[in-house]
Amino acid sequence: MEEKIRSPHFFIPRSQALELEDFRQMDYYAVENYALPIELMMENAGLNLARLVAMRAKKEDLILIGVGNGNNGGGGLVAARRLAAWGYDVYLDLATEISRDLPKTQLERALKFGAKEKTIDNPSIWVDAYLGFSQKLPLRDEFLTRVTSEPRTSAFKLSLDLPTGYTGDLAFPYFKAHQVLTLAYPKTILYDLPETEIFIADLGIPKEVYEKFGVVVPPFQVSSLLRLSLE
Repeated sequence: MEEKIRSPHFFIPRSQALELEDFRQMDYYAVENYALPIELMMENAGLNLARLVAMRAKKEDLILIGVGNGNNGGGGLVAARRLAAWGYDVYLDLATEISRDLPKTQLERALKFGAKEKTIDNPSIWVDAYLGFSQKLPLRDEFLTRVTSEPRTSAFKLSLDLPTGYTGDLAFPYFKAHQVLTLAYPKTILYDLPETEIFIADLGIPKEVYEKFGVVVPPFQVSSLLRLSLE
């Protein structure tokens, strides 16, 4: 499958990327000081994830989106809703009970828009929105079985923010994504992923926050979805 369009490139050397803890602080600072609700950032993340999937997907493709019970799962559910609204065939793999308020609301919306609460073994595209950047090892069984799933190895795989199971050590089982859509800014940990395209999504964080944390402001005015260039 060929991508229909390409996102603008954005070059950031590893030395200027953010460590995960620095990004947590930046994210928290934006929420606390700029009245930036988590639900709005979730909507922005999910919309950009849907756009990245749609760059590759054909109308006949089966799209499986795996979600957990956190904000990353909520972003995956936003993407499911958007893709279903655009006419794609979307299935949801709920790795655990969706009980938290925001993901639960997003699940209800996605189902109303036509996403199906059913896992499939033969997706054309498999999206990993199971866990986010706060994940810790060892993975619980419900997530470990998914990252080591053999029937779905032929699918094109994407991860939202950070592949499930990946905390920087390639020796541990993790979701081997062809593409990763990281949020707001590149993270240092992603530069070690082999043969993986990294994209960056605009969450709506203002330039003053980027400047406060001493990093380059991504050119989201050009596109809300940028491809990280490593050269």
